[in-house]
Amino acid sequence: MSRPRKVIVVGGGLGGLWAALRVAEAGFQVEIFSLFEVKRSHSVCAQGGINACFDSKGERDTIWQHIVDTLKGGAYLANQPPVKSMCEDAPGLIQTFERMGVTFSRTAEGLLDLRLFGGVKHRRTLFAGASTGQQLLYGVDQEVRRQESLGRLQKLEWWEFLSLGLNQQGACQGIIAMNLRTMEIKAFPSDAVILATGGMGQVYGHRSTNSTNSTGAAACRVYQQGAWFANTEFFQFHPTAMLGDDKTRLMSEAARGEGGRIWVPRDVDDRRRPGQIPEQDRFYFLEEWYPSYGNTVPRDLASRAIWEVVHKLGLGVGGEAKVYLDLTHLNPGFIEQRLHAILDIYRKFHGTDPIHEPMEIYPSAHYAMGGLWVDFERDDTTGGIKHGSPRNHATNIPGLYACGECDYGYHGANRLGANSLLSASYSGRVAGESVANYLQGLQQGHPSPEDPIYSKEINHQQELNRQLINDQGEENPYQLHRELGELMSSQVGVVRDNKTLNNAIESLRTLQQRSRNINLQEHNSWSNQGLTYARQLQEMIRLGEVIAVSALNRDECRGAHYKPEFELKLPENASAGDPAFEAYRNQWKAQNQNWLKTTIAKQTDWGPQVDYQAVDLSVLAPEEPRDYR
Repeated sequence: MSRPRKVIVVGGGLGGLWAALRVAEAGFQVEIFSLFEVKRSHSVCAQGGINACFDSKGERDTIWQHIVDTLKGGAYLANQPPVKSMCEDAPGLIQTFERMGVTFSRTAEGLLDLRLFGGVKHRRTLFAGASTGQQLLYGVDQEVRRQESLGRLQKLEWWEFLSLGLNQQGACQGIIAMNLRTMEIKAFPSDAVILATGGMGQVYGHRSTNSTNSTGAAACRVYQQGAWFANTEFFQFHPTAMLGDDKTRLMSEAARGEGGRIWVPRDVDDRRRPGQIPEQDRFYFLEEWYPSYGNTVPRDLASRAIWEVVHKLGLGVGGEAKVYLDLTHLNPGFIEQRLHAILDIYRKFHGTDPIHEPMEIYPSAHYAMGGLWVDFERDDTTGGIKHGSPRNHATNIPGLYACGECDYGYHGANRLGANSLLSASYSGRVAGESVANYLQGLQQGHPSPEDPIYSKEINHQQELNRQLINDQGEENPYQLHRELGELMSSQVGVVRDNKTLNNAIESLRTLQQRSRNINLQEHNSWSNQGLTYARQLQEMIRLGEVIAVSALNRDECRGAHYKPEFELKLPENASAGDPAFEAYRNQWKAQNQNWLKTTIAKQTDWGPQVDYQAVDLSVLAPEEPRDYR
């Protein structure tokens, strides 16, 4: 007897909800699995806005310029057809959000308001105050709830993905998941799986702006089952994160886009209150070093500039690793209206008011440009992707798709601010449409839950749980996670070198050994939070090794990956076409065997194996290098 076609979506953020919505609208059954209520997904933490070209400010912005900014900002390491289609479809996506009921901020005339974001010279970021991600997620969730009411979709919240169900041909036919309340492990068959589990910022521990649930564990588990990771060395450090003992908290790029200025006292021994320091005694280093962009330079440049000011020039505020993000010169009513959400966070956790005193900030691990490798099919007529192709967002495992931050598809070596909400929404929609067409071509349906392909994996997962619960090891998982965060932040951080990366890899392998000797100190088999935490920690350590090995193998400075020893400086007054420029470019390419290639990491018994894949450059010819100063 044939069973109705069913798709499992793992993750309830913007990518997952969009994918589930498109599959359900195509008439297939959908199950959404989430670690918690989907309305708590990390998409709600996105603050500043979402990019789309509307040009309501009359700045002559164009969709083509959005494409160019995205590709150049990503240092030409993103496959170009998907980026082209994403930027072209962005205005229509915004209009769809509006029809869903999302209330974007508007001008006094009633037009969609726009703000400036880093790496661009035109206002193209739409926003809903400073809680844009929350408003977008809630809008899509209302449409998902409508599909629930029609019986096409079911949410299974408080379930954790443990592994894929793979048939004898290696195709994905469902998942194994664990109930986080009862710790019951069950098989859930399906005809396809879409992974939309977000980022992996917790690999950097408390020095990340990400939620405590952004562990990357689900992606790492499918990696161990044969899925490829791509470009994991490119990890974005957000330049403006509020410091804290428990974690860092994002102070949106919208603060710079609305006129915020970053500075430090010119004299490191200056102990005056920031408001008492006159202009001539302030070092507005982004404005001096990058006059074309000022405080809205791309995030990788801003983060490295802050790192240089603090660690090379020794000018951190009060001699510490922090600089000022200043809004005090702006109209208080204007700032309160536009940035209330982040002002409220800073007041609550720091105890001072950014309207009256500059914020203290420092770069923090924020966004993984890399992730699971996904395919696409190019449309030779349009130059973008072929919409509806089953290849779009397919991983190398048949039947497994990925979208949102857990895939690598749209940002290359560095993500432009406000392209994250766009890529999450767009990729989810594309993945859902692709899976719907993939199902049309399937000859056989999924097996029953009693099939041996599931029972063997269930037994394996149950044994892993028993070992962790019964082990009387010596290691504390919470201490190991803190050590992991410190290690990754200090040795695989904003600035890197090969000697340190080699040391980091050895240290990560030692951490892997220690993570097998954990003592949970709680041995209950009901709602054992320590058990789930320890299992996620083991995956985070493996991910740390993938990141470090990929970084070690890329000997260049590109986007968020910066190795000073491999940086070549552009000759003075050289421009494209000049003999000096061409000689420089050829030298740079000769030194760099993996120039304009995607890193592909594959799991082996001895660790990650790194290969490379050429980038599709069919839309825009690269201009190497790009000098913002």
